[in-house]
Amino acid sequence: MTFAQIKEKARAEWEALERGERPRILIGTATCGRSAGALDVLEAFKTELAKRGIDAVIMQVGCIGLCYAEPLVDIIKKGQPRICYHHVTPELVSELIDSYLIKGNPRPDLALGTIGDGDVEGIPRLFDLPTLKPQVRFVLRNCGHIDPENINHYIANNGYAGLAKALKMRPEEVIEEIKKSGLRGRGGAGFPTGLKWEFCRKSPEKEKYLICNADEGDPGAFMDRSVLEGDPHAVLEGMVIAAHAIGARQGYVYCRAEYPLALERLRTALQQMREYGFLGENILGSGLDFDIEIKEGAGAFVCGEETALMASLEGRRGMPCPRPPFPAQSGLWGKPTNINNVETFANVSIIMAKSSDWYASYGTGKSKGTKTFALAGKVKHTGLIEISMGITLRELIFDIGGGVPNERRLKAIQIGGPSGGCLPEELLDVPIDYESLREHGAIMGSGGVIVLDDTACMVDVAKYFLDFTAEESCGKCVPCRIGIPKMLQILEHITSGEGTEEDLVRLRELAELVSSTSLCALGQTAPNPVRSTLRYFKGEYLAHIYHKTCPAGVCPGLVQHKIKIDPELCQACDLCRKACPTGAIQGIPGKPPYSIDDSLCIRCEACLEVCPFDAIQKLTGKASNYGDDT
Repeated sequence: MTFAQIKEKARAEWEALERGERPRILIGTATCGRSAGALDVLEAFKTELAKRGIDAVIMQVGCIGLCYAEPLVDIIKKGQPRICYHHVTPELVSELIDSYLIKGNPRPDLALGTIGDGDVEGIPRLFDLPTLKPQVRFVLRNCGHIDPENINHYIANNGYAGLAKALKMRPEEVIEEIKKSGLRGRGGAGFPTGLKWEFCRKSPEKEKYLICNADEGDPGAFMDRSVLEGDPHAVLEGMVIAAHAIGARQGYVYCRAEYPLALERLRTALQQMREYGFLGENILGSGLDFDIEIKEGAGAFVCGEETALMASLEGRRGMPCPRPPFPAQSGLWGKPTNINNVETFANVSIIMAKSSDWYASYGTGKSKGTKTFALAGKVKHTGLIEISMGITLRELIFDIGGGVPNERRLKAIQIGGPSGGCLPEELLDVPIDYESLREHGAIMGSGGVIVLDDTACMVDVAKYFLDFTAEESCGKCVPCRIGIPKMLQILEHITSGEGTEEDLVRLRELAELVSSTSLCALGQTAPNPVRSTLRYFKGEYLAHIYHKTCPAGVCPGLVQHKIKIDPELCQACDLCRKACPTGAIQGIPGKPPYSIDDSLCIRCEACLEVCPFDAIQKLTGKASNYGDDT
């Protein structure tokens, strides 16, 4: 079949679905939804619909990004707007079916918003909500809207149009189009994508390889996983376009084994592509021969570095190699190789379907287009977002993220993963682009953003990320293997009350040494959390050193916690005793007050979380002079 015939068939299927009489129920069953109980909700819908004899279409879709509101269920009745319901539980399923599907009551009290034409009284439009209104969705365009395991859904929504267009162009023209778009690599370094392709294209070697880096390992990052689970074809289409541009015949998706759902949907998508002629020999009659295999990584963070990734693909231990030669000259098995990450390829497919000028109209002068971020930490609306480059950190945290919960104060934004930096509240108006973030001691990274409130100790935060990179270092080069643990050792001395101001001098010296002499980006960027916290939060380091105290009350060597029960507030409900893992809480249900055996208490604070009467208190003081009344 020609592409026009394939598209016509897909559009017919999609329109039949949209115009059909049967109600549609879309359930977000990506990993975030599943962790919140979406699969139980799915089974409840199947059971309850069958019980009532209702013939409905149930679709599993990807993550729309509102992870804080999961499980999400959208219901579409013929002639009515699509209604998104949040925090749906199996117990609510029968209520939604009876109220809306049977009786026509849309239940505004359970709804989050509507999608599409028309209004429902009492329910706002979903994309008018503060969390979604500022967003611009290119990479996430289909996530939450199509069945990621149905290729026709993707094609009907302009999927593979970019590939069909690219295959009618010369490879050099495709590369020029990507260069004009201003697209830069979304894996962290921000190198111009078209230029990278051009280097590989110009290699005289005939055998070339293409790799999609899906080895997402940053703590708190889940952008690549969500895209692969919600719209795998967007990434794979971008890969085929890139293969045409550079002249590759074989491609690989390197994805960590900890992403089973992403891997499952990738395998399904690849099989469908082969059936439709988007992979294999003579793709769409263009003469292009190209296929893609999946390689599962074992979860080593260092394999996100391209030379370590290629070593792992070749069956060797994932360890970086010196550059030059760069992969475009000598990469996988010594052949010219191009490596881009998941988000980059997802952008390629829409750039070719639309145009480079259209894409370049978004973003800033040197940072074009959009960027996805995983927003986590102490922020109300955690989730996956996509914004036009150039909006400020303030807009990201407060407009989209909803601000810091529990009336706490924002203290810092950790952006860029373990390789990134911690920026203080004073820099909230810094625009989000490659140059601005680098100027202030942070990096874009792959897109992880962790919000920290005033309960965080910035010395402890730096220690956490340094501990991560020390564990993940491959140990090949001396600066990384020895320098990072030495820096970590100094931080441990400081947080335990044994630090001196000379330690800060050593930290800076080691940070410079490790950064300038390490073999790969892991070691070169590992000192960034230390550098940025020393730059913006030096007062906390000095408090640890001179006053032997942790202002945030976090570091156990400097602060001691004690848990007490207020006898006037305790109702002897027994929740705290049941939650205590060590038996430290003693008492008889219904006979207040309870008490705590301090010798058994491990300060896990499980009792604080379950007490409904605020009867349990955490008292904090210096470890050196702690008393009951501190």
